[in-house]
Amino acid sequence: MGKEKNLKILVIVMASVAVIMAAVLAWIWIDRNGMIQDLTVEKEQLTAQMVQLRDDYEVLSIDNDSINAQLGVEREKVEQLIERVKQTEARNRTKIRQYEKELGTLRSIMRSYIHQIDSLNTLNISLRKDAAKARDEAKQTRIRYDDLRTTTDEYAKKVEVGSVLKGRGFVLTAINSRDKDTDRSSRTAKLKTCLNLIENSIAAKGPRRIYIRVKGPDGILMTTSQQQVFTSDGQQLIYSAVREVDYQGGELEVCIFFTTTESFVKGVYTVDIYTEEAKLGSTDLLLR
Repeated sequence: MGKEKNLKILVIVMASVAVIMAAVLAWIWIDRNGMIQDLTVEKEQLTAQMVQLRDDYEVLSIDNDSINAQLGVEREKVEQLIERVKQTEARNRTKIRQYEKELGTLRSIMRSYIHQIDSLNTLNISLRKDAAKARDEAKQTRIRYDDLRTTTDEYAKKVEVGSVLKGRGFVLTAINSRDKDTDRSSRTAKLKTCLNLIENSIAAKGPRRIYIRVKGPDGILMTTSQQQVFTSDGQQLIYSAVREVDYQGGELEVCIFFTTTESFVKGVYTVDIYTEEAKLGSTDLLLR
């Protein structure tokens, strides 16, 4: 009986130990599966963070070839790290921790690039503002220059117009052989044209030539035996007579005589007076 009792006790003890070991093994299995699940979730989260970092690198861009090339290198590093994580088992905690550190390093590098890009963008914005300001200032300067040039040109034109020599008091007179005035064509030996050059302080001073063109009653230009040409205001003309005077800016009386071998006839004679700049004026005379 004692032996049977001891055997029963041994069986009970062994059964208890077996139950306890089964429970321990079950707990270890459950704990291990839970840890693997946690590591799998951790791996998936790590992969998602890397993918997000890669996408963040994709949107980074700047108008700088050197920095864009460096960003391309860093994007490639992230791609390679993603592939390495995918090929690593979740339960390899050592590798997973290593990849987490590499991810942290890549994030730090990215933050430094973001700082560089922000600084360059800020600088570019400042430079663009400065360039726009410079263009606006250049435009305003150009406008002021054009206005000044227009004003200067207008002033120069006014000075040019104002400096042109002008005349007044034009008189055409017939002179006989005794140097007396006459209105008889039969007694006329020559024609005298007189005028006053007006005072002009900005006109050129010095020798000036005064030309006259005399037309007879038939409207034909009267000249000496040799036709001579002058230029007035860019136009070439034949003149009847010319006289050179010394003009010094003050009013100056000038008389020019015209003689011809032809006889003077009855009718109206016209004289046009010129300088090399422009026409001074005209006047006429009736001979009986």
